[in-house]
Amino acid sequence: MQLYLDCPCTSFPRSFARDYKETYQYPPPSTIYGLLLSLVGEVDMEVHRGVKLAIGLIGDDPPISRILRKQRHHKFSKTHMGTYPTGKFSKPNYQEILTDLEVVIKVDSSEEAAPLKLTERIAIALTNPSQITRFGGLSLGESWSMVNGLRDYRNTDGAVRWLIKDNRGLISLPIWIDRKTSRGTFQRFSLSNHWQENGWVMIPKSPSKEPLPQKRGRSPR
Repeated sequence: MQLYLDCPCTSFPRSFARDYKETYQYPPPSTIYGLLLSLVGEVDMEVHRGVKLAIGLIGDDPPISRILRKQRHHKFSKTHMGTYPTGKFSKPNYQEILTDLEVVIKVDSSEEAAPLKLTERIAIALTNPSQITRFGGLSLGESWSMVNGLRDYRNTDGAVRWLIKDNRGLISLPIWIDRKTSRGTFQRFSLSNHWQENGWVMIPKSPSKEPLPQKRGRSPR
């Protein structure tokens, strides 16, 4: 399955970004995975782990712009208990954004464990959307980053430059974020004008839960 995605404005904040929100210049696989789950109305991030994705760009690298926007800054504490007045906990900060992003996405569900594969659910969402249940707009990244559309890729859309796995590449992107620990799994990439099999990136499968070894008791004397 090969899809075409058009997003006029988005941002992929870097993992180390703090007040000044720098952005990755290319869409991370972890973000693309979240987009596809949103498309089919899936809220459980674990369901389709094991799916393989490949990401390409049409045209030149999307330009990076810097904007000034209001951001909320607070720390959770027992004092406030989730109540943070906007006037007290908001202040202006700079953020980087990308514009005119055209992305091509390959999806391979051959190694998924889910009974209904992600590729099958995407096909249903695109051909018969009344059969799926979802909520909210379709965004690439943050909720404000609404996409113009998502459909099957056509050759007339343009030539594709693919993100290819390369341990010496200068492009480092997260492929999975652990929601419990906030730790990320990263992969290095380089850009290629030609498709290669090492363009596939697998969303890591769930670790198998092996039974704990039984404790040995003292042998009777």
